Amino acid sequence: YWDETVAWSFTLREIEDDLETPTGELEQMCLAFVGEALKREPILRKLDIPDAYWGFLRDSWNRGDRNLYGRFDLAYDGTGPAKLLEYNADTPTSLFEAAVFQWTWLEDQMAAGRLPEGSDQFNSLHERLVEALKGLRRGEHYRLHLAAVADSIEDKATVAYMADCARQAGLQTTELAISDIGVTAAGGFTDLQDNPIHVLFKLYPWEWLFREEFGRHLPKAQTQFIEPPWKALLSTKGLMPMLWDMAPNHPNLLPCFFTDDPRANTLGDRVEKPLHSREGANIRVIRAGGAVESTPGDYGGPAIVQALAPTARFEGGHAVIGSWLVASQPAGIGIREDAGAITRD
Repeated sequence: YWDETVAWSFTLREIEDDLETPTGELEQMCLAFVGEALKREPILRKLDIPDAYWGFLRDSWNRGDRNLYGRFDLAYDGTGPAKLLEYNADTPTSLFEAAVFQWTWLEDQMAAGRLPEGSDQFNSLHERLVEALKGLRRGEHYRLHLAAVADSIEDKATVAYMADCARQAGLQTTELAISDIGVTAAGGFTDLQDNPIHVLFKLYPWEWLFREEFGRHLPKAQTQFIEPPWKALLSTKGLMPMLWDMAPNHPNLLPCFFTDDPRANTLGDRVEKPLHSREGANIRVIRAGGAVESTPGDYGGPAIVQALAPTARFEGGHAVIGSWLVASQPAGIGIREDAGAITRD
């Protein structure tokens, strides 16, 4: 996902005041929500978390399992507050492009004299990832296993980049397909050489793991997961109406409700999203005049309705800002464009 047909420039104020600061504030709101949600079973049910895993999530949160990274998707065109569209808290991609390609592009353009002297980029992703990975060593275990879907080029590239960061952090690494992870008679996870998996970076959604055959072994596996289990509460679009109820009229939030909430009918131009839709699948943009823009997909189940926030439009395209966090700290942005209002794969 790399394209050099356009470049985006920002003022320092736009970066610091409109993107970096709100990203940090939104993350703190999300962390406060996790602490509250784990005390309230109705919230866990509303977020479609299977009750067999409630204790698993609570244990992860209570022992302080560290998170590594995430990406807020923001609608922002420089004319008002950035609006949170959703939080890719569990398995965000486009990381390699944002962390490495963007910075290399900046250096190349400055060396060629195409950018003004002193140009900078809001981008500390790589350095922060390496530093955060140093803190994820588990006791005497210095091997990080990394797993993704075997036939996904995008996911394998993300895993390969994360493995490189881990090696720079002093860790040993083993990459494997998520389907190649085995389980022992005692319920522990192993790799293809039957080595125990002590720390696992899994580019595979929690909501899928909860519903698969090996999912029942998760709570007793003695494996440290990245992202941690409590991130399941933030990697659902059901987070958006929960945040709106926590802080209605917050300048960086959009009015948002579950579809079975009568307040959903009060929205004008709006977007309908399944709780667990990914990469723009099964999204419907509904405008007050009746026009509908939609995408196909295989996702269904509970859904939310969110007020439509027009994304930045330049030269006929729509742009969404991905605002990255590493260890819950703002670390840079990346920009994805699409011809339509829905940002797809």
